[in-house]
Amino acid sequence: MVDVTRPGSGGGGGRAGAGGAGNAASAGSAGAEAMRRQMAVYVISVAAELAGVHPQTLRIYERKGLLEPSRTSGGNRRYSDIDIEKLRRIQELTNAGLNLEGVRQVMALEEENERLRQALAHARLEARQAVEDTHRQYRRDLVPVRPLPAPFRRQA
Repeated sequence: MVDVTRPGSGGGGGRAGAGGAGNAASAGSAGAEAMRRQMAVYVISVAAELAGVHPQTLRIYERKGLLEPSRTSGGNRRYSDIDIEKLRRIQELTNAGLNLEGVRQVMALEEENERLRQALAHARLEARQAVEDTHRQYRRDLVPVRPLPAPFRRQA
């Protein structure tokens, strides 16, 4: 197998990590799954067949900036499972009547939406932690209060 690195693989655009909190073992297996999905192993003909398009279509998508496959040291394209998912999404959108510029804009908006969802989830987690920290601080600051003596009342 050829060692291929993904250009600009900062986020991947996938939806990994969308589940709830898990234990360390499941987090490790989720990380391994994400790594497997990012491995660029398919040559252009196999990727085209998996996506149901012609290899020349993949080259067009790359020229239009819809796809950025990894390259081997010899310059050959390699596609990952994430790339195949993107190809299928492109096919869905073009079959719905969008041109390639429309597909590019929709996919950019979908990636932005996913990024914002992750940022919101992170902000909610931070806010929840801040509230818990504040409540812990309140408990620490509480001073026991002695009950006040009963008020004096005249008896008639």
